[in-house]
Amino acid sequence: MTGPKYWVETLGCPKNAVDSDKIVAQLRADGLEPARAASEADVVVVNTCAFIEAAREESVEVLLSLGAERKPGARLVATGCMAERYGDELAAALPEADAVVGFAGQSTISQQMGVGVPVTLGRKPTEPVSLLDLPRGVPDVPWAYLKVAEGCDRACAFCAIPTFRGAQRSREPESIEREARALVEGGVREIVLVAQDLAWFGRDTGTPGALEPLLRRLDTLRADGLERIRLLYLYPSEVHDPLVATMLELPSVVPYFDLSLQHASRPLLRRMKRWGSGEQFLDLIARIRRDEPQATFRSSFISGFPGETEAMHDELLEFVEAAQLDWAGFFSFSREEGTAAANLDGELAADVVRERLAELHDVQEPITGAARAALVGAPVDVLIDRVDSDTGVAVGRSYREAPEIDGLVHVDASEGETVAGTTVRASVHGCDGTDLFASVTAVALDRAR
Repeated sequence: MTGPKYWVETLGCPKNAVDSDKIVAQLRADGLEPARAASEADVVVVNTCAFIEAAREESVEVLLSLGAERKPGARLVATGCMAERYGDELAAALPEADAVVGFAGQSTISQQMGVGVPVTLGRKPTEPVSLLDLPRGVPDVPWAYLKVAEGCDRACAFCAIPTFRGAQRSREPESIEREARALVEGGVREIVLVAQDLAWFGRDTGTPGALEPLLRRLDTLRADGLERIRLLYLYPSEVHDPLVATMLELPSVVPYFDLSLQHASRPLLRRMKRWGSGEQFLDLIARIRRDEPQATFRSSFISGFPGETEAMHDELLEFVEAAQLDWAGFFSFSREEGTAAANLDGELAADVVRERLAELHDVQEPITGAARAALVGAPVDVLIDRVDSDTGVAVGRSYREAPEIDGLVHVDASEGETVAGTTVRASVHGCDGTDLFASVTAVALDRAR
């Protein structure tokens, strides 16, 4: 006879994905088993996102949809950022949910729902549970996000994260290494470090610049099978030596720079309470490319921030053209309660913002397309994420593609057997949009290279 079953649905960013992994570990420790579908689960957990209005709307839609699909007697739980940010307000507005559970208190989700074999978190009820140091299972893909800090100390005018995730709280390096080692021992070959402000890791504990020694510490796991370390969410003012030099020096750290730029107009960035300018960003990118011509760059930008003039928009367009980023995302401004930007004047009409977003996409798409097409004929080292057993086609990523957000590499594995977690050398013979197509030339590259 099987025990009660759970289903966890994750929305939002990679940091939420890490939290979900730890929620799953809690549920399993409490005696629950994974369900094949949400409709078969006794507990359905939705890890929500509250970053912008569109994310909140999606979270509510998913909660309602899964709530309607659940079997009789199953419990629906809302957790994550919306639960943290709105709490009782969300519970009152969403009677379909049996519980709205933040990351505080002694009881686990299964305890609150009255299912499973409860285990205590061993924390005081008033002490927030960030999930940072709780155990997690090993994912079924050969890569994993690893959260090194929670919260944020910056005061970006558009961002509400500090209001519900709190100030930055960096983990102890020993705890991070233990989690990384367990992941690698379980078959993970790429670790993706994430935090709200990754480059400020350690600043809250009196050790600014702690990210560089952490990378050196994790690089030693190459001997155990770790191949790649990838960094996401780097605030541009902190992207300098020794961090950059360390990233380019260590064999495991890929030259992938995910820079949080947001705009190129200096006056508008100051209005956003952000550092930098288009000129400073171009200089930063040029310096990295000088030292590593094969470096890959990603960033995201906000269009329609209150007060953005046509000239500021044109400056951003010119920057995007000049920067030649491999990947870029463009988002419309979302007025968030509790942020400095919530009361700013100069709001733009929705149709103007849509037009500006379209212009930004029109500039960036050919740049990304050209960068991908330029790889045709080139050798690439591909970490295989999965293999289609029917077609024999493997899907993976080179260092240029971050999981879930960038393109993929489809590998014809007919010339050599490949399995998930294997790294192969392949020759790119085609390109379709953001995806590459390649044939294997060598299998199972040396993981300690």
